[in-house]
Order: sequence, then structure tokens, then C-alpha cells
Amino acid sequence: MQVLTKRYPKNCLLTVMDRYSATVRNMEQVVMIPSLLRDVQLSGHGGQIQDGAPDLYKYFTMLKAIQVDMDHGLLPREEWQAKVSGSEDEAENDAAETEEAKEERVSGELYLEAQFHLHFSSLHHILTHLTLKAKEVTRKYQEITGQAM
Repeated sequence: MQVLTKRYPKNCLLTVMDRYSATVRNMEQVVMIPSLLRDVQLSGHGGQIQDGAPDLYKYFTMLKAIQVDMDHGLLPREEWQAKVSGSEDEAENDAAETEEAKEERVSGELYLEAQFHLHFSSLHHILTHLTLKAKEVTRKYQEITGQAM
């Protein structure tokens, strides 16, 4: 496992981001054959398999994609919307954007600081959760291949 080289306060967002990136890099180094993760379910709390949960391969690819976004930045908004929405009508997108812009302006004027804290704490929570998922994928792969520590 890679060691964090930068020193930030424990609950600093940069620390959480560095921890996530290091954990995903470690997962990539350990998982040499990602296809072994197909159709393997991640056990939930108490060791029970969660119905309808994605397999470990989907977690593996999602965790890597998020790390790429974090390390290299996001796609421009237009490219991201095209990638996510695929074949939606442009009229729907324009209407949604204008409505979204109005909502953002009103709520931004009233609750800017509160929104910042909400999104900041949500991002912190999500990155911590994804870090744990990356560790679980790595651990499960090591169990499958007999490399368990």
C-alpha cells in the first residue's frame, strides 16, 4: 500500500482525496486480472450478500473512473452531459438548464455558505465511503487469488 506523502489535518478534504487516490492505486496494483471480479458480489454488513448490488468488477471500474476524474479534472459540462444523457433531446436539456440556472441563482443567493458546507461534508463522506469500497475490492480479490494477508 502506498503511503501518503503530504501532511494535512486528518479530516481535511485533501487528506481524504489523497487517501482515496492512494487506495485506488493500490487496488489497481493488486488486481492484476480484473475479470476475476465479474459476478462476485461484495458482502454487506454482517457478511450478507446484497441483492441487486453491482459486482466487484463494476465497483473496480467505477472507482478507477472516479480517481481519473479526481486526478485529471472533470470533463467540460457539455461533454459530461453528452456522455451521461446520451441521446436526450436538446430542447429538454435547454429547458432543464434554464430551470436549473434559476434555482441555482436563487438558492445560491440565500444559502451559499450552507450549500458549501453540505456539499463539502457530502464529498468528504462519499470519498471516505469509496475508499472503504476500494479496500474491500482489493481484499476480496486477494481472497479469490489466495493472496490474503
